Amino acid sequence: QLQLVESGGGLVQPGGSLRLSCAVSGFSSDYHGIGWFRQAPGKEREGVSCISNVGGSTKYADSVKGRFTISRDNAKNTVYLQMNSLKPEDTGVYYCAAQRRYSAYVCTLSRGALDVWGQGTLVTVSS
Repeated sequence: QLQLVESGGGLVQPGGSLRLSCAVSGFSSDYHGIGWFRQAPGKEREGVSCISNVGGSTKYADSVKGRFTISRDNAKNTVYLQMNSLKPEDTGVYYCAAQRRYSAYVCTLSRGALDVWGQGTLVTVSS
């Protein structure tokens, strides 16, 4: 089965950095990209960044542009989210998701009904 496991979360001070990892196993060509989403307490899950399975096209939410970088290591079957200049509003549980869309060249910051999710990793940005 397609499985995703997030890691790398923790407590960090404002202005600090973290790198999250999403380890993917059993990846299928039917899934076209990997997205990072986050959910703060009492708020809806929102898209942060994504990378397409073919071509490595990326997207970023406006709130994280210039601070976060998504990348992929195909040999390790792992997608990373490098988070710099962290702000308290970045706090939340971060999830990665395998996405099924219309093209392997495409990823999206919106959720899909057929997405497969990891368990999440908690990121807390606080002084």
